[in-house]
Amino acid sequence: MASSSLVFTVRRREAELITPAKPTPYEFKYLSDIDDQEGLRFQIPVIQFYRNDNDDDDEACSMVAGRDPVDVIRKAIANALVFYYPFAGRLREAPGRKLIVECTGEGVMFIEADADVCLDHFGDALQPPFPCLEELIFDVPGSGGVLNCPLLLIQVTRLMCGGFILAVRLNHTMSDAQGLVQFMTALAEIARGAPSPSVLPVWQRHVLTSRDPPHVTFAHREYDVVQDTKNTLIPLDDMVHRSFFFGRKEVAALRKHVPPHLRTCSTFEMLTACLWKCRTIAISPDPEEEVRMICIANVRGKFRPPLPAGFYGNAFAFPVAISTAEKLCQNPLGYAVELVKKAKNEVNDEYMRSLADLMVIKGRPHFAVVRTYLVSDVTRAGFGELDFGWGKAVYGGPAKGGVGAIPGVASFYIPFRNSKGEDGILVPVCLAGPAMEKFAVQIESMIREPVQSETSSKLITSAL
Repeated sequence: MASSSLVFTVRRREAELITPAKPTPYEFKYLSDIDDQEGLRFQIPVIQFYRNDNDDDDEACSMVAGRDPVDVIRKAIANALVFYYPFAGRLREAPGRKLIVECTGEGVMFIEADADVCLDHFGDALQPPFPCLEELIFDVPGSGGVLNCPLLLIQVTRLMCGGFILAVRLNHTMSDAQGLVQFMTALAEIARGAPSPSVLPVWQRHVLTSRDPPHVTFAHREYDVVQDTKNTLIPLDDMVHRSFFFGRKEVAALRKHVPPHLRTCSTFEMLTACLWKCRTIAISPDPEEEVRMICIANVRGKFRPPLPAGFYGNAFAFPVAISTAEKLCQNPLGYAVELVKKAKNEVNDEYMRSLADLMVIKGRPHFAVVRTYLVSDVTRAGFGELDFGWGKAVYGGPAKGGVGAIPGVASFYIPFRNSKGEDGILVPVCLAGPAMEKFAVQIESMIREPVQSETSSKLITSAL
């Protein structure tokens, strides 16, 4: 496990703007009515760790020999922006809070840095929370706003061992995880010598724009207005970050907590139900109050016809499962699994049309965050596959959990191989200190062999 006590120094050069390598069109491009909702108006960080030890790969060795990752990636960014030129622009806000990209060609922010640390110093298994993260993805003053600011910040930090760290901060209104990986794949291909991306970018945000007139056909309870009457939001000055690993053994143990007809549910559904239940017990809400589980649902394949290859906008929904805290905690795990499955299955083409209409009618609201937990599965996004010429990432994906306009609400499912060589899912979690201790205890009890359901219910009830 990465040591949170590791301390090192990062020397940064002054941030610069990298502009497209060739002239690009000056134009205005509207974001979709999914892109510009309030809940996506924030910066999201991802981080990639790379070694420089390709001794067993002669081709890789010849590719990286004498090459500086800073120079390679800097040049690749300029060339990639010729194709992805909206990223070099700036967001403006039109009447009705509509977001538009002014394609100015001003560029993305780039930071060159060196750290007096080796990759091995981070530990056997790189995972969030990463030490000195604020130094590896530096928040340049004045750069982190949603409007009139760079849409991407990219920092490349050389390590003493010859490896490097690539950190990216994205304005989430521009892309989701799959869209960001598409851009970074283009960047990696160009860094390895390709003249153009293998998949060309497609804008077409109009596909996710509201109808005329807008017509809401679903309840969309994820956007309910929920008052925080009991002050249940996590205090910002008492945040603890910790990651939890779920391999084949742990997931198999979870399945034994549900009846046979639910044991064929997806790993996402099983894990989400478990985390929701354990987190609710940990935060100890009023038993009669509603708690919510938002499951990010990718909709690229749900449209008829599907979204085109190369589309790099936000293409997901926030379907929500809702229960009283008492019912969630007292019922067996299968209760939560059923709610999660129902929420996920609600999303289809019409659901997304309705959602875009809701955004226009309601003024682009934020999804409910009070007594809410949100999970996003990036296990298939492809962060770990990105190769800039030094091989695949040792770790690639979200830099931390709890990101967003309301810290502490969100977690990610990240593909991960632990120090034992076991493949599984890593889940970074952000909670208040005492709640994190309770959460860890509950998770540990869930990944053990289940006890009799009646006894289990008594234990859970006593924890509320």
